[in-house]
Amino acid sequence: MSILRHGESTTRSNLRQPTPKVDFKLAAARFLALPFCLLVWELISRSGHFNSQLFPPPSEVFSTLWGDLRSGLILSDAGASLSRVTVGYVTGALIGIGFGVLTGRSTMADASIGQIFQLARPIPPISLVPVAILWFGLGEFAKYFLVFFGVFFPVWINAHLGISNIERSYVWMAESMGASRWSQIFNVYLPAATPLIFAGLRVAIATSFFCLVAAEIAGASSGLAFRIEVSHLAFRVDRMFGDMIVLGMLSAAADQGLALGLQKLFPWAQQGAAQNGQ
Repeated sequence: MSILRHGESTTRSNLRQPTPKVDFKLAAARFLALPFCLLVWELISRSGHFNSQLFPPPSEVFSTLWGDLRSGLILSDAGASLSRVTVGYVTGALIGIGFGVLTGRSTMADASIGQIFQLARPIPPISLVPVAILWFGLGEFAKYFLVFFGVFFPVWINAHLGISNIERSYVWMAESMGASRWSQIFNVYLPAATPLIFAGLRVAIATSFFCLVAAEIAGASSGLAFRIEVSHLAFRVDRMFGDMIVLGMLSAAADQGLALGLQKLFPWAQQGAAQNGQ
């Protein structure tokens, strides 16, 4: 009995997982990095060696940001910017996936439409700002168009590559079971291409905010980038920095929110994307 008990205790001890060690130095470095940078920034700005109006301390930046938040200015500008990004991003992503499926499945479509897209893809979206203003004026549609243009090509090329590189055995199995063309698209092609499509969607998030900034600076009456441009004309660098912080936070939140949503809805696709990255 004692031998059995000893063997059981040994087995149980072997099954116990080692307690992970906490690296307090690494945790402290992560926690203190941002406060340390803000402290250095504050000291340099108040040292008298720089013009505090052009290089305001973070205390003044956050004070102005808080005032704009209480007055509702930040909320209205953020709402205008988010609406433009949302419309341009959703339309660009949906149409990009649709054309990716078309050019990925059809060699004729790839040889015709795909070649045109490949020629237009290297064009920087910001260079189209004057064209968008001439075509659509200073209204909202010009901003939607610029964001759409920046989002479409990353999503299209990833969807195209994911669809065109699918294992042919999957398609043959679906055809042998009598699956229709639309059934193959939704049950074979799109699930197999989902990891690459997700990668394109995340790249397009950052691109959409780049295009938004260019569109609002070129001509707008509201929005975070518009407020940055107006503040620069009034030498309000503190408000410029505050709006930049909000713009960066919105972009980061959109990227992380999209990644989290895709992981919850399609966890298998996220694992496939991680394996492709490795």
